Amino acid sequence: MTKKQYYGTGRRKTSIAKVFMNSGSGKITVNCKPLEKYFGRETSIMVVRQPLVLTDTVNKFDFMVTVRGGGDSSQAGAIRLGISHALLDYDQATTTKSNPEENTEMHKLLRTAGLLTRDARKVERKKVGRSKARRGKQYSKR
Repeated sequence: MTKKQYYGTGRRKTSIAKVFMNSGSGKITVNCKPLEKYFGRETSIMVVRQPLVLTDTVNKFDFMVTVRGGGDSSQAGAIRLGISHALLDYDQATTTKSNPEENTEMHKLLRTAGLLTRDARKVERKKVGRSKARRGKQYSKR
């Protein structure tokens, strides 16, 4: 019997995460490092685990994640979206529905928590003649 692998992609700012999910014991590996070693902050670890805690699948799957670009916060958000998509991929493969248009329970759970929405905000570029993207020079009356 071959193990089925599920896949999900997540993006946030300039980070892109490829998430591969297999059945296992709940181990998350990010760029060949354990999750706790890769992210120093506890908040980033919490963000990554959010979809697993919500769907009560913390100790059911192992994740192998490849992530590049951006910073810690943006990478954590990208991984979170990738894990959510991988869970949906698993859910669609395991449930047989009479109506394919009908959303599953896991999809509704993840959607209401806002874990399936890609945050499209990116850093605005700096304009010529300005200090930052929008901040101009300070006006001097005299």
